[in-house]
Amino acid sequence: MWEWSKSITDVPGLSVGVAQNEEAQTGCTVALFRDGAIAGVDVRGSAPGSSEIEAIKPVRVVDKIHGVLLTGGSAFGLSAAGGVLKYLEEQEIGYDVTVTKVPIVPTAVIFDLRVGSSKIRPDLEMGYEAAKNASTAHPAIGLHGVGIGASAGGISGENRSRGGFGTTSIKIDDKITVGVMTVANPLGNVFDNKTGKVIAGNLDRNKWILPKTGEPWIENTVLVLVATNAKLNKEEATKVAQMAQDGIARTIIPSHTMHDGDIVFAVSTGSEECNINVIGDAAAEAVA
Repeated sequence: MWEWSKSITDVPGLSVGVAQNEEAQTGCTVALFRDGAIAGVDVRGSAPGSSEIEAIKPVRVVDKIHGVLLTGGSAFGLSAAGGVLKYLEEQEIGYDVTVTKVPIVPTAVIFDLRVGSSKIRPDLEMGYEAAKNASTAHPAIGLHGVGIGASAGGISGENRSRGGFGTTSIKIDDKITVGVMTVANPLGNVFDNKTGKVIAGNLDRNKWILPKTGEPWIENTVLVLVATNAKLNKEEATKVAQMAQDGIARTIIPSHTMHDGDIVFAVSTGSEECNINVIGDAAAEAVA
């Protein structure tokens, strides 16, 4: 039996922290796993901005990660990861290399430089603040953290509207929890896949404004973190990330374009046994 809940922090073993610059309309949101988490990733957008993606692929030596950072600032925002690493190192959390512990924190960015100030972006200090703020409380949704400068429906021109940060979770049979946090900053139009109601943009393709061939329009992305207390290995976590991408396609038209940097991370923090197909299905539904 499925039961909807409120937040990714309903999943045991993780905490979420937020930091932002109100004036510049940019920020970041981090999920921390103090005991580590098995992780997988799937990249569908053709304009991604990220770091430490290769480190978590199934054939790599790293077995667990210690955080996932979603940040504004485009490629400049990747520097915020240094602050998260600094905080975790101070807590002696990371991959043990004998002389120190190196935190593994995959990071992905959205383009929000057209909102607020393009000269102020998430940096080391903001990343540190977000990590320090991490707690198991339900994070605020909407224009907060990584979502403060997000927008959606850019393909519809004047119908473009604000995007934002969202989170929810699903409990399965009273023992498995699948939680999601996401930032919606897509080129495509957002709609409610159950009611068909348009949330951002316009579903009339005759009114879409498409970039000319070769025109730089790399300013869109949907980022997702799926977390569960179900037991997954790295290959299974990767599969869950792939299945969760379906949730994006159900609610954003078009999705995974040449001008989006869509990335889904999936992590396992627990040891509960569950069929991977059930986890992947729940992840896609939660994302949608």
